[in-house]
Amino acid sequence: MSMWVTGANGFIGRHLVRELAGGGHVVHGVGHGALDPADARALGLQAWINGEVDAANLSALAAAHGLPSHVFHLAGGSSVGLSMERPFEDFSRTVASTARLLEWLRSFAPMSRLVVVSSAAVYGADHRGSIPESAAPAPISPYGHHKLMMEQLCQSYVQSFGIRCMVVRLFSVYGPNLRKQLLWDICSRLRNKQRTLNLGGTGAEIRDWTDVRDVVRLLARVAEGPWQDNFGVINGGSGRGVSVAGIAEGLIGHWGGNTVVQFSGVARPGDPTSLLADNGRVLDMNFDWHIPLERGLADYVEWFRGQARA
Repeated sequence: MSMWVTGANGFIGRHLVRELAGGGHVVHGVGHGALDPADARALGLQAWINGEVDAANLSALAAAHGLPSHVFHLAGGSSVGLSMERPFEDFSRTVASTARLLEWLRSFAPMSRLVVVSSAAVYGADHRGSIPESAAPAPISPYGHHKLMMEQLCQSYVQSFGIRCMVVRLFSVYGPNLRKQLLWDICSRLRNKQRTLNLGGTGAEIRDWTDVRDVVRLLARVAEGPWQDNFGVINGGSGRGVSVAGIAEGLIGHWGGNTVVQFSGVARPGDPTSLLADNGRVLDMNFDWHIPLERGLADYVEWFRGQARA
């Protein structure tokens, strides 16, 4: 099968390419970032186009390698904070790129299976306990609003034009090669031997943490599994919640030392107090999360120290 990945040079995208290529699939990618042919092949890509997800690049890929059986759409905004600073840029990266992809699929590859990576940010705030896919979306950041718009565009093309699409709402994805967000920030400070870590928020914020190596296994399973309908939404979470303070303490424990963590008590804009998946649909797929949080944090610390020495 020929599988395309938009945003293949990103954090999740690179892991997904390795997963798909390791499963024997032919994988092509389009997105931003310079990759020479040797680097692309080492990653697992048979072809790479550095550019926008638009008709010209998608058609060039199809002309050279044929139409895709599956498309994984990972291109788009990836930060709540940046969406607050530059909302129109986030809209363009997430919503406009999805519209261009859907229009191209409608015209040239309507039978391709489309797996769209969305975010739990569509659920917004004020949730207690696990959140089912049926919960009413109530995003509180431009990032969340744009992910919801993306989902709605996909559903529109399914209903109007027969596109086949599954949306996977990811929660808090971490793992080797993540060079931003909480884990990167904490390890960067630990490397600098800060005795006290001053972090925003209260530390009691609950998140559903999933290792990227498990996440890409889930995306591949969704793509290749049976689809009852042409459109669906799946929570890509484990159903297990851990506080931000717990993550900080876990990283410090694996790093070593007696660093103290303090929280400002001030909630960050667009930051819900709890995002925890109801993972019933994942369980129905007989999918198992292989990497427990303790191991994932240890692996992240080991990777961080290794890349710092490189």
